[in-house]
Amino acid sequence: MPTAQHQVVKPEKLAATAVGMLEQELVIPNLFKKEGVDQFKGAEDDTVTVKVEGVLPFHEYAWRNDRSTGIRFDEYKERKIPVTFGGNVYSAVKLTDEQSDFDIDQWGKLLRPQTKAVARGLARRCVATLTGATYNVTIGNALGNLRGALIEARRVLNKFQVPDGRRYIVVGSDFESALLNDEKLNLAQYVGDTEAESALRLASLGQRFGFEFVVDQTIAGDDAYAFVDQAFILATAAPSVPQSVPFGATTSFEGLAVRWVRDYDSEFMQDRSVVNTYAGTRDVKDVLVGWDAANKTEIVSAGEHFVRGIKLKLDGSSDYPPAASELAKITGISDARVWTPTGPKPETDPANA
Repeated sequence: MPTAQHQVVKPEKLAATAVGMLEQELVIPNLFKKEGVDQFKGAEDDTVTVKVEGVLPFHEYAWRNDRSTGIRFDEYKERKIPVTFGGNVYSAVKLTDEQSDFDIDQWGKLLRPQTKAVARGLARRCVATLTGATYNVTIGNALGNLRGALIEARRVLNKFQVPDGRRYIVVGSDFESALLNDEKLNLAQYVGDTEAESALRLASLGQRFGFEFVVDQTIAGDDAYAFVDQAFILATAAPSVPQSVPFGATTSFEGLAVRWVRDYDSEFMQDRSVVNTYAGTRDVKDVLVGWDAANKTEIVSAGEHFVRGIKLKLDGSSDYPPAASELAKITGISDARVWTPTGPKPETDPANA
């Protein structure tokens, strides 16, 4: 009789395969700034911090002055964005001896559906963060003039001084249909044009006005969200492998971290496989820099504002910051110039006053 061959599979290799598959399955989470946080244990209130570059104003020293007054010094501080871990996203499966011997010949086959399940869990958390953010601008009734609404979205983000990076517009199913049916936008040619077999690439509709359009079926059909790629943070951490588990590993890839553990329940003669990750999400607020025309000096906002993203709706009214607010005074974006399908009135823009 031929000798049976026993194939040794390293858990580290399968865990690496799992996290690679996970990255391919994500749409909304892949638009977030991903942070892999492996050493977070012991953090206060299960919270870790992600550093964000500080903001400094510039000053001018009068030419040939009498040097009676010195230059002005500012204190530089990097801001720390707290991200709280509040989720343990997992998939757990039991596999009997009979299944292992006759149905599933490779653990990799089982890891794929488990990884997909974890991916859906992360996606739901990220969608909840995306749709639950407090947006300072909502562009309503976009269906009346889709092209104009998209140009307005670009104008607002430019005025909001969003950091350099890729800009996305995530659209619901009805918003997608409106975009594809608008001949002026000519986005239909991009449908099915996939350069890589990933969920994000398959969801991509193309690019216009500096935005990459991505469709997601889990947000409201008539909604869309325009944001820069550093508007939201997704932090993941792989739980440690217990010493009592004989077969397990943790790994990270592209800012994602997962754990895979496998053991055997001898009482019921079945294997158990668990794939999981700790996850936390949040939006990123900014300190803004503006220009005080009266005193001819830069000013730094006293508060932090979420300006890295805005919302669009096919119907409904637009919503802009009050003209007297700090955000409006610094950026010029206010309810004194609210976008409509027929276009705003530029002469009422405080920035042009």
